[in-house]
Amino acid sequence: MLMATIDGSIVLISLPDIFRGIGLDPLEPGNSFYLLWMILGFLVTTSVLVVTLGRLGDMYGRVRMYNLGFAVFTFFSLALSVTWLTGPAGGMWLIVMRIFQGIGAALLMANSAAILTDAFPEDQRGLALGVNQAAAFSGSFIGLILGGILAPINWRLIFLVSVPIGLFATVWGYLRLRELGQRRSAHIDWPGNATFAVGLVLIMIGITYGIEPYGGHAMGWTNPLVLGAIAVGILLLVAFCFVELHVREPMFTLQLFKIRAFTAGVIASFLAAISRGGLMFMLIIWLQGIWLPLHGYSFATTPLWAGIAMIPLTIGMLIAGPVSGILSDRYGARPFATGGMIGAAISFALLEALPIDFTYWVFAVILFFTGLTMASFGSPNRTGVMNSLPPEHRGAGSGMNTTFQNSAQVVSIGIFFTLMIVGLASALPHNVSTGLAAHGVSPTVADRAAHLPPISTLFAAFLGYDPVQHLIGAHAFAQLPTAQQAALSARGFFPGLIAAPFQDGLHAAFDFAIFVSLLAAGASWTRGGRYVHTPATEVEPVELVLSKAGST
Repeated sequence: MLMATIDGSIVLISLPDIFRGIGLDPLEPGNSFYLLWMILGFLVTTSVLVVTLGRLGDMYGRVRMYNLGFAVFTFFSLALSVTWLTGPAGGMWLIVMRIFQGIGAALLMANSAAILTDAFPEDQRGLALGVNQAAAFSGSFIGLILGGILAPINWRLIFLVSVPIGLFATVWGYLRLRELGQRRSAHIDWPGNATFAVGLVLIMIGITYGIEPYGGHAMGWTNPLVLGAIAVGILLLVAFCFVELHVREPMFTLQLFKIRAFTAGVIASFLAAISRGGLMFMLIIWLQGIWLPLHGYSFATTPLWAGIAMIPLTIGMLIAGPVSGILSDRYGARPFATGGMIGAAISFALLEALPIDFTYWVFAVILFFTGLTMASFGSPNRTGVMNSLPPEHRGAGSGMNTTFQNSAQVVSIGIFFTLMIVGLASALPHNVSTGLAAHGVSPTVADRAAHLPPISTLFAAFLGYDPVQHLIGAHAFAQLPTAQQAALSARGFFPGLIAAPFQDGLHAAFDFAIFVSLLAAGASWTRGGRYVHTPATEVEPVELVLSKAGST
């Protein structure tokens, strides 16, 4: 799990070096496709496939599917590192190989929680799943640091680093892991798989391109392609529900939603992922585009230092994941999962209260608290979900929970970026135009820069590029007097342009996160007391069990 989530974030921080390595500028018009799908292709793949692969684990053995996941992940990690292609062909190679790598990750994600639930007794599952969740959470941020260290040496290293780990784990898994779960022979639900996969992919494509500019607008929510993709995707998911209610052996076991603890946990997981899914992007842009340059860091070094700055978040997750899991074994999931989401809402409010140019130790304390609260939700909630499932449905149920969680992250990214762009669009064009003109940039160039899509400016900061040269172009920049070049290149110039409108967008995003976190807390509370599935609770009514006991 640690390897899969590290690989999900290590690419984010390494994108500038990757694109330089293959000779492709992702900020040029027409190249945004490569940037967006390098970021989201892996997440879309895992979101679409985990339910199907979890069900295959129920049918053919979870350990078998899990070991296959290691092998697939390792092979395509190697394939990502050996490409000889450059330009658009190189970009397409990386996207396709990244999608296949996501299949391996989906095999791991779909079956790991089910294997742990099979292997551990009910009074130790919280600890086991807590360690697993801590690895998943912390891997996202460890990847940021690893990418910042390895990518400047050679971008291929960010993929190669997974190969020796994957080879060892593949061999070790085949030699040491034993199948403890209950297999259940079944047929694959092809109509359900097709409608679900195509519907979810279309919705995610619509959300992805909704944050792209279209027809003179800062975003693409009026784009017929975006609206059509989302509408058709929703219709296909409605058709999927109809298929699942009428097919003999459904892929998505809708009857599991009759279990209150499962339904409440899945809904809470979905809402929690929406509340935090875009947080990493917002924090990285905040650090790389504003805070780190203001404190003397060059734009080229900001990706690494942004990862280092977020270490307190990882530490909080590593501590709270196992501890909250142990406590949930004893007292049940509800108080810790619900309290975790209330704490997450408080942490978003504290982040919103910070000034844009904050004092780092205060920021670090809030990040540590954020890590504690998020992991305090994640471990008990996953334990509550897995404890509620019948043994023969643990793979499919785990996959269903992961699908809701991963797809919610894509939705969250779209919402966070939309709110951020709305905030930027109100004041950024004026700030850019007047700021550039004051330093000798021609009115034509300054006006053109002011009307660039805000998402392009955000991506420039996110990638660690010099945003000013991106705004006016290297040629126009070179024609300016040396003194004006120095003023525009000063590390405080771009943060001064973007700080106020960025803060407006950031506050809107945090307000949204607070609201959804409280909804997640409410959903978590409805799960009821501690519940562990036993065959008697599923097969026979309680009255029948008691009457049998009395007659005996």
